[in-house]
Amino acid sequence: MARVLIVEARFYAELNDMLLDGARTALQEAGHDYEIVTVPGALEIPGAVALAVETGEYDAFVALGVVIRGETYHFEIVAGESARGLMALALDGVPIGNGILTVENEEQALVRADREQKDKGGEAAKAALAMLALKSRFG
Repeated sequence: MARVLIVEARFYAELNDMLLDGARTALQEAGHDYEIVTVPGALEIPGAVALAVETGEYDAFVALGVVIRGETYHFEIVAGESARGLMALALDGVPIGNGILTVENEEQALVRADREQKDKGGEAAKAALAMLALKSRFG
C-alpha cells in the first residue's frame, strides 16, 4: 500500500472539490492511503510537493488545481510555471500526477473536473500510481 499526498490549490473551491472526489475515489479503489494538504494557488503546488518529498513520508503525489484564463498574461505564468515545476520534480524521479486544469473558462473546467465526465482528478491519481510502479520497476 502506497502513501500518497494530494496537494490541492483551493482557488476555485467547488471545482477542486470535484477534482478531489475523483482523486480520492481512484486512490481508495486502488487500496492506497492518502493525505491532503492545501495551498493557496497552483504556483505553490510544486513547492509544497518539494517540501513533502524531503520528509520521505510519501511514495507518490497528486497535484490538483484549476487555472482559468483571464484578461492578463497571469494565466500563462501560472499555467506554465506550475507545470514546469511539476515536470522538474518528475524528472528528479518523484512519482507525480498532474491534475492542474488549465482551461479557457469555467465550463471547460466543470467537464474536466467532474468524475462522471473527464475525471481529471482520478486520472492524475492513476498517473501518480503508474509512475510509482515505474519507479519501483526501474529503481
